[in-house]
Amino acid sequence: MATRERNTVRLQQPYERFQAWVAAHELELRVYHLTRTWPPEERWGLVSQARRAGFSVAANICEGSARSGPREFRRFLGLSLGSLAELSYIFRLARDLGYLRADEGTELEILRDHTHRLTWGLYRAVSNRVRQA
Repeated sequence: MATRERNTVRLQQPYERFQAWVAAHELELRVYHLTRTWPPEERWGLVSQARRAGFSVAANICEGSARSGPREFRRFLGLSLGSLAELSYIFRLARDLGYLRADEGTELEILRDHTHRLTWGLYRAVSNRVRQA
């Protein structure tokens, strides 16, 4: 019997069309990478919290985009914005504790700020749809 190759074409998910989600995903990848070097005793503390907050940003954009209407999507975008604020504090604390070098902290804050601006823009756009409805 001949072995057939499967053509594995990956279809884009609906949430992937949002620049805010793309930025959030990139931010989370960077958070995962940098938190690998944090002290082992922070594994269930600050490392876990940073990863969960970063995950929450992207996951809420994803989940909200799949909801039934703009009001629900806006609510999930609000949760993403809250998680981005939480990340800002986590990055500051990690710098103050010496877990992040200054350049790493600056890089993360630039990524976080970029993601925040895109998510806020999406929030405003969805809010305009809510008002028009």
